[in-house]
Amino acid sequence: MNKENVNELNTKRLETQRLILRKFELSDADGMFNNWATDEKSCRYLSWSVHKNVEETKSVIKSWIEEYKNGSYNWIVELKETREVIGSICVISISKMNSTAEVAYSFGSKYWGCGYATETLRRVLEYLLNDCGFYLIEADYISGNPISGRVMEKAGMHKDAILRERGYNKYTNERNDTIVYSIKKDEL
Repeated sequence: MNKENVNELNTKRLETQRLILRKFELSDADGMFNNWATDEKSCRYLSWSVHKNVEETKSVIKSWIEEYKNGSYNWIVELKETREVIGSICVISISKMNSTAEVAYSFGSKYWGCGYATETLRRVLEYLLNDCGFYLIEADYISGNPISGRVMEKAGMHKDAILRERGYNKYTNERNDTIVYSIKKDEL
């Protein structure tokens, strides 16, 4: 597969049995701020720090909304039953030449252990590989967060590599290994 086979469908509304994945809206700021942007357990493993106020969250969401014009893949995750926003998932890098992409996700800790992250990741993998035509999707996590690796495994991804001490945890001031997972279309 080559770059001509990748469809640039971008952020399209997706659904699972329990979840709606859709574009961010400015009205999501309070939910994001309260449910995961201020959650130290959740932010502990992310590249960004806990938001100081809802204005910071609004600013981030505004930038993401603007990025939709450039064809970004960035979903907010909402519970179908209650319409509560619980997390997000996005494509953080794309290699058109190789038809590959890397995804990242974040969920509020009060939603951990419910299968929402796995359900979300699985749906996005299906979309990117089947509908958008990517050849391979990858994700990684730092060794201090093995639960994220379990999410990747449950979604059907396979461990590719352990990169020694590539991740730095800003909360613990420790270096962690980065563990890389991937999945190809024929492995879904």
